[in-house]
Amino acid sequence: MSAEVSIGDGARLTPHTLRAAIIGEVHARPFTSIETPRRVLHFAFDTSGERAQADRTALADFLVGRGLTPPKPADKQHRAVLGGTVMRWEQHSEFTTYTFEMPSEPAGGMPFHPPASAIAAPMKALPQPGPLLVALDLHLIADDGRISLERLFDLNSMAVAENSDGKAMYACDFHMDAGGFVRIMVVDRGLGAERAGALVQRLIELETYRTLALLGLPEAQRLTPSIGRIEQRLAEITEQMQRAAELVDNHRLLEELAALAAELEAGAAASLFRFGASRAYDEIVHLRLQTIGERKVGGYPTWSSFLARRMAPAMRTCITTQERQESLSRKLSRAANLLRTRVEVEVQQQNRDLLKSMNERTRLQLRLQATVEGLSVAAISYYVVGLFGYLVKGTHEAGLHTIDPTLATALFVPIAVLAIAWVVRRIRRRHIAGAE
Repeated sequence: MSAEVSIGDGARLTPHTLRAAIIGEVHARPFTSIETPRRVLHFAFDTSGERAQADRTALADFLVGRGLTPPKPADKQHRAVLGGTVMRWEQHSEFTTYTFEMPSEPAGGMPFHPPASAIAAPMKALPQPGPLLVALDLHLIADDGRISLERLFDLNSMAVAENSDGKAMYACDFHMDAGGFVRIMVVDRGLGAERAGALVQRLIELETYRTLALLGLPEAQRLTPSIGRIEQRLAEITEQMQRAAELVDNHRLLEELAALAAELEAGAAASLFRFGASRAYDEIVHLRLQTIGERKVGGYPTWSSFLARRMAPAMRTCITTQERQESLSRKLSRAANLLRTRVEVEVQQQNRDLLKSMNERTRLQLRLQATVEGLSVAAISYYVVGLFGYLVKGTHEAGLHTIDPTLATALFVPIAVLAIAWVVRRIRRRHIAGAE
């Protein structure tokens, strides 16, 4: 179907690239009519990552091999008729479901007979898409007034309710039977095929999303010891920070804080999706319960009250664990910043002391250089005056008696000293200017 909009005379409006997908999403998983009695087997598998594409390919091969139309590459759900069984396939972001609807007449008047494991042949014909999450056996039966819930379910965990107008009653104990299936019984009191299909699908979704929501609990339980250990170690490090006076101790504490922060962030990153998904699935469960509109039956707990009592603590644990991660991350960050500031101050103090020491050494070097320069001038002057003395004495002995060698040498001494001092200072200034 084209997403373009015709406005007459052959003119069309160019649609957004996602318009068709958005409109199709509303109709992606429609309710299907179900006639009473009906047996529904529902399976949900973890198909995250590459398993989703492998499952789609396997399903297409399965259908083509039986002369049936496979799903299109963009389809998220597909319906196929396999003899007297209707198969509905749905692919979600991290899981895939297979639902098989088949006619059913309770053997001997008893629901759930024969057992689900004996009639699950259609699922055996398909390769398992991934780890199994949900295996559900739902029995839709007519109300004959002879149904005994006590014989079908565990009374300690059984939840029973009616829909908003009392046209249906549904019950479950959320336990696995001998074959590994969770059983749900729906009693039709005049629903009609369309409403029965809607109710059955919502109950199936309830069990599926309930299971997926609880996947966050093992993750929270796995992370709790690590979070507790990091919290305890943070308290110990904070106390040690008050007593640490040496730079090496502060460096060691800062490195340990960085290691704790890295460990915490690794756990938080790994659990971020799982906790977010659990919250989303939990919200879907509550929305489905609100849509059904439960009414209490006798003294039995409704599904809403039962799931609130069993799921709320698990969801609270997931939320609390995530909040502890976030709070602990902020505390680690503050402690690390405080310790880093202390280390920087200590390093700056050491740098200041080092610069002070370097200045003192430079001052001493300048003094020593001035001393050496003075001695150098005296030494050079001594040699120059000595050479001049030899020159004057030689001239005097050669016959030039007008000049007294001793007096001439004495008069030459200040001239030589000043000249040599000027030359030495000039040379030093040139070296300094070249170094700059």
